[in-house]
Amino acid sequence: MLDIGVTKLAIIGGIALVVIGPEKLPGLARTVGTLLGRAQRYVADVKSEVSRSMELDELKKMKDSMESAARDVENTIQTNASDFEKSWSEATDTAAQGSSQVASVVAPQYRHPRKKWRVKQGATPRWYKVRSGVRTHVQSGAARVARFRPQKWNG
Repeated sequence: MLDIGVTKLAIIGGIALVVIGPEKLPGLARTVGTLLGRAQRYVADVKSEVSRSMELDELKKMKDSMESAARDVENTIQTNASDFEKSWSEATDTAAQGSSQVASVVAPQYRHPRKKWRVKQGATPRWYKVRSGVRTHVQSGAARVARFRPQKWNG
């Protein structure tokens, strides 16, 4: 940078006082100060923009590396899954052949106990409800949707 010491600033100030004059020197100093402030803000903005773009480039590189790693993991999983499916089909084929030759007891398939929470079993007899005019077939919107929802196929 420039080597400007106190003596050089004093010489420049003396020359400016003589050339410009004592009346205009404070206004000129204020103007030079505002221009220097604007220049410093502009330089700071440019520096922040450059650093932001560098960080963005680094993030893009990191994103690309993560995507490639994810693709590698996905390919590995797919190859392992296909190998597993082949071995599984071979094992089930041999088990099916062995079970057809040997008579064995087959355990019943597990079935989830379905609780009938939608069916309200009240203590009041039906004949009393009919006689007193209580509606017995009224359903809420959620119950109606649940009643007409297609059942899942467990095959």
